[in-house]
Amino acid sequence: MGAAPSTPTLGAAPPPAGAAEQMFAALVGEEAYPISSEFWKQLLELPLTQQWPRDRVLQACHAFGSGFWGSWHAAKNNYHTKHLPKILIHLVWCLQECPSASSVSSIVYRKAINAAYMSSIFLKFIIENAKADNWEELSLDIDKNEKGLENFPSEHTVEYFLMRGVLNYIGSVDVSPESCYLHHELLNLMLVLMSTQLCSGPSPEPKDVHPFIDAAMLQDSSIVASVVQKLLLNFVTRPTIPLNGSHPVFSDDGRPGVLQRVGSVAANFVLLPYYTFNYLVSSTPEGAASQLADNSLLVLLIMIHYRKCISVKESIPSNNIYTIDSNTNDKDTPVFHENPYCKALNNAKDSQYDRGDIEGNAQDGPVVRLSFASLFDALGTCLNDESSVLLLYSLVHGNYDFQEYVLVRTDMDTLLMPILEMLYNASRKTSNQIYMLLIILLILSQDSTFNASVHKLVLPSVPWYHERLMHQTSLGSLMVVILIRTIKYNLSKLRDVYLHTNCLAILANMAPHMHRLSAYASQRLVSLFDMLSRKYAKLAELKNDKAHKVISDQIEADSISDDTSTELHIYTDFLRIVLEIINAILTYALPRNPEVVYAILHRQEVFQPFKNHPRFNELLENIYTVLDFFNSRIDMQQLDGEWSVGKVLEVINKTCRSWRGEGMKMFTQLRFTYEQESHPEEFFIPYAWRLVLSRGFSFNPGAINLFPVEIHLDDDAPSGEQNV
Repeated sequence: MGAAPSTPTLGAAPPPAGAAEQMFAALVGEEAYPISSEFWKQLLELPLTQQWPRDRVLQACHAFGSGFWGSWHAAKNNYHTKHLPKILIHLVWCLQECPSASSVSSIVYRKAINAAYMSSIFLKFIIENAKADNWEELSLDIDKNEKGLENFPSEHTVEYFLMRGVLNYIGSVDVSPESCYLHHELLNLMLVLMSTQLCSGPSPEPKDVHPFIDAAMLQDSSIVASVVQKLLLNFVTRPTIPLNGSHPVFSDDGRPGVLQRVGSVAANFVLLPYYTFNYLVSSTPEGAASQLADNSLLVLLIMIHYRKCISVKESIPSNNIYTIDSNTNDKDTPVFHENPYCKALNNAKDSQYDRGDIEGNAQDGPVVRLSFASLFDALGTCLNDESSVLLLYSLVHGNYDFQEYVLVRTDMDTLLMPILEMLYNASRKTSNQIYMLLIILLILSQDSTFNASVHKLVLPSVPWYHERLMHQTSLGSLMVVILIRTIKYNLSKLRDVYLHTNCLAILANMAPHMHRLSAYASQRLVSLFDMLSRKYAKLAELKNDKAHKVISDQIEADSISDDTSTELHIYTDFLRIVLEIINAILTYALPRNPEVVYAILHRQEVFQPFKNHPRFNELLENIYTVLDFFNSRIDMQQLDGEWSVGKVLEVINKTCRSWRGEGMKMFTQLRFTYEQESHPEEFFIPYAWRLVLSRGFSFNPGAINLFPVEIHLDDDAPSGEQNV
C-alpha cells in the first residue's frame, strides 16, 4: 500500500457487495484518505436505494448492539482520519455542482444524496453518544493546507461552510420530481445537525454549544430569507416524493443498492441508525406526499424558536442585536442573540399585496414573500397536525401583516372550524396543543372586527358536534359553546387555572360584540355560571367547616385552610369574569341577543345567592335591572292559555326594541391581551423538539436532557433497543 492508503478499485460495472463494503470499512477505518483522493469519488458514486427491508435493518441494529465497542472505535478513528469533515466538505462541493448538472441522472446528484445520507448516519451516532458537551468527538477541525483545500475559505469553519452550502441549496433550488430526493435527504440532515439541542438543558445557557445551528444563525440575510421562504413554500405546496423509488440517481441498472446487503461490521455501522430514519420513507401514498412538507415545517420550527445565549459579563459586539429580559435584575440574566430566521418569518410579506411597496417604503434587506392566501388555505387544511398549529401561532403572534390578513378574511371558518373541532376533542390532545389553540383564539379575539365577523358567518351544520344537532348556527355561537365545553372538561380533568383563564379571556373579549347568540350557546353561558357557583359554594362550605372544627394540629389546619382559601379566591375571580361577560352582553348588545335574555330569565335563581356578595353585587345590580324590566313586561301581558318558549321569546323580542338601558351602570370593558412569558424559549424549544420526536425521529433517550423522556422498548426492535 505504501505510505498513503490505497483506494479500493472499482470498475465501470456496478460494484460487487464485497468491494462496496470494503469501501465502507475504509471510511470508518484507521487509515486516513486525503480529501483529494479518488476514494471519495468512488465511495459517493456507489449505487444507493432508500428502500431497505426493515427486518434486515433490525438485524444490523442487533448485530451492532452486541459489538458496541467496535462501532464506537470507528467514531474514534474519525479523530485521526478527519473523514467526517471531509465527507461534509465533499457534500457541499456536490451541492455546488448540482444546479448546473446537465441531467438529474447525473452522477453528481447521486454523490450529493449519498454524502448527505452517510453524513446523517455518522453525525447522529456521534451526537447521541458524545461524552463531552462541546462536541469534540465530531473532530470538525481540518488542516486547510491539505492538498485539495486550496479554494476552501480560510475564514470559514467546516460547520459554517457546511451550513452555508446546505441552506443555500435548500433556499435556491426549486423542489421538483427530480430534485426532491436530494431535498429530502438535506432536510433529514438538518434535523440531525440541529439535534445537539436535545442534549442540552431546557434553559439555554452561555456554555451551550451547538456548532451547526449556531453556524446557521450567522448566514447572510439573503440565505436566511430564501430558506424561510422555501420551507414555507414546501409546506404550502406539499410536493410529493415518487413512491416507486426507481429514480435513475439511485442505481445505474435499477438493481438494489449495495447498502441493502448486510454482511460486515463496516456495513453494520453504516446501517445501524437507519431504523431512526425509517419514518422518512412511508408505505402509504398520503405519508409519502407529505414527507417533504412535514420535514420542511419541522426544520423551520426548530430554526425560528432557537435562541443563542451569552452571558451579560461577556462583551457584546456592537454590530449585533440582542434581546434581554427586563423583568429581572439578576446580574447573570441571560442575553440572547436575535434569531434571523424568526425575524425573517415575522417580516414576511404577502406577495399578492405588499403594503410596503405601495406606500413606497423600501424594505431593509431581503424579505420573505409568498401568497398569504395559499398559506392561509394550507394552514386550514393541515391544522389537525400539531406542528401546523405551532406555525399558525408563530405567524399570528409574530407577523402583524399575516395576523391582519387573517382578520380581514371573510371565510374565517377555514381556520376556526379545525381549531374548534380539536378543542371539542380536547381529551385526545396534549395540554400543549390545547394551550396553543386557545392562545391563537385569544390573539384573534383581541380584534373587534374579528369578534363581530364570527357572528355574521352562519354554519349550515356542525357534523362533528355529537351532543345535539346544530343547524344554521353562527360561528361565534359555536365558539362560545366549545369554549365553555373546554372549561367544563378542564374543571373535571385537567384542573388547569391557566387554561380556564384563557377560555374566559376569549369569551370576555367577544362579549360586547355578540350578535344573535344561539339559544344553546346562551343556555351554556348561564349553566357555566351555575357550575362555577356550585364549585364555589362547596369550597366556601369546606372552609367554614374547617373554621368551626376544634383544631388539634394548628399547623396542618392552617396549611389546609390556606389551600382552600387560594382555590376559593380563584373561583371567585372566575365567577366575576363570567358575570362581567354576561354584563357586557346585556350592557352593549342586549337588543341583538334575545336568547341571552331568555336564558337568564329562565335560570334567574342561580344569581340569587350572590346578590349581596361584595365582589359581585355591582355586576348583579345590572343583571337584576334587566330581569326586573323583562319580568315586568311579561307579567303585563294578557295571555290566553299557558306560556310557551315561543310566546316568551316573542315578548322578549318585542321588549328588546324598547330597551334603552336605563338604570344600567357602565363598567370598563374587560379586554384581555396575550403576552409571552418572560422566557418563552424554555417552552418553545423543548416543544418544537417534542414535535420532531413525535413524527418518528428516534433519539437515544439516555442522551436527552432537554426534557424528561419516557423510555420504553420497541416491540419490533431487537432486545435491548430503547426508543423515546
